Amino acid sequence: MRQLSLADAIREAMVQEMRRDSSVILMGEDVGRFNGAFHVSHGMLDEFGPTRVWDTPISEAGFMGMGIGAALTGLRPIIEFQYADFMFCAMDQIVNEAAKLRLMSGGQASVPLVMRAPQGATGRAAQHSQSVEAYFMHTPGLYLAMPSTPYDAKGLMISAIRSNDPVLILEHKLLYGAASPGGGKALTDQTISDIGSDVPEDAYTIPFGKADIKRAGTDVTIIATLIMVHRALAVAAELEKEGISCEVIDPRTLVPLDEETILESVKKTNRVVIASEDVARGGVGSELTALISRKAFDFLDAPVACVSTDNSPIPFGPAAEQHVVPQISDIRQAVYEVLKD
Repeated sequence: MRQLSLADAIREAMVQEMRRDSSVILMGEDVGRFNGAFHVSHGMLDEFGPTRVWDTPISEAGFMGMGIGAALTGLRPIIEFQYADFMFCAMDQIVNEAAKLRLMSGGQASVPLVMRAPQGATGRAAQHSQSVEAYFMHTPGLYLAMPSTPYDAKGLMISAIRSNDPVLILEHKLLYGAASPGGGKALTDQTISDIGSDVPEDAYTIPFGKADIKRAGTDVTIIATLIMVHRALAVAAELEKEGISCEVIDPRTLVPLDEETILESVKKTNRVVIASEDVARGGVGSELTALISRKAFDFLDAPVACVSTDNSPIPFGPAAEQHVVPQISDIRQAVYEVLKD
């Protein structure tokens, strides 16, 4: 099996689908000549030409609207936002148009498009470091995928491109270079594991709404997304030396959510830690805690612990950023807390 970086896995998924289906196009700021802000679309303009790889103006609302129109008329656009933070400039198009047109047309129209956006704290300050999943988890009509490994990234991307509904795929910037044999120039994190870096060459799909148990365990369930999956795995490896067995679950998609896998794990371990990089207030941790409290309360031996970013804009300074954003030590401490009770 080949090892690919997450960025290479996403690019391979897009290239294979564009070769398979001539209606698939790529559009966004600098996706062509510059090869994408993080070089995920490297070489795609050379292969597919400017009629299928579109460099757009710096207008998120404009090219999001163009993508919706293209989808309504038979194309299958992949729309790249340079940063997830910039999606806020196109909220009306995403939330009020793409997400609602199938319902508002009585099923006569569909919007088969994919939105891709890098997110997460990487030393780029308040307007380039946000984790935005809670905004879109709240929006009916959108699918929401968050791959943490190269294997998941390729399979989820192909599923997204083939979907007849709008799909948002959020990618953590620190994961782009993960498991890359050549290292590359992508940002890296010392806690990134190589789990899932083996990627089949042939096209394959991963169904939405199917979580993955990245590590089996019996004492505590850690539900984590994106880079927090890797930090949770690092914690699990550390705590195994202390005789603590952690089960690490990656939902992979937040919409739809695999409630069954999560609840079965809770019923087995009776203790839960949720690790997510979005802010604590009204975030993913709060939603998953509510789910577990409604459907598995009687199985809990301790309150659910949520490890999330502080309710603060992401600061620029590295030390301040690490203080605000969850680290390995925060997840480890949360595990100790739920095991006390």
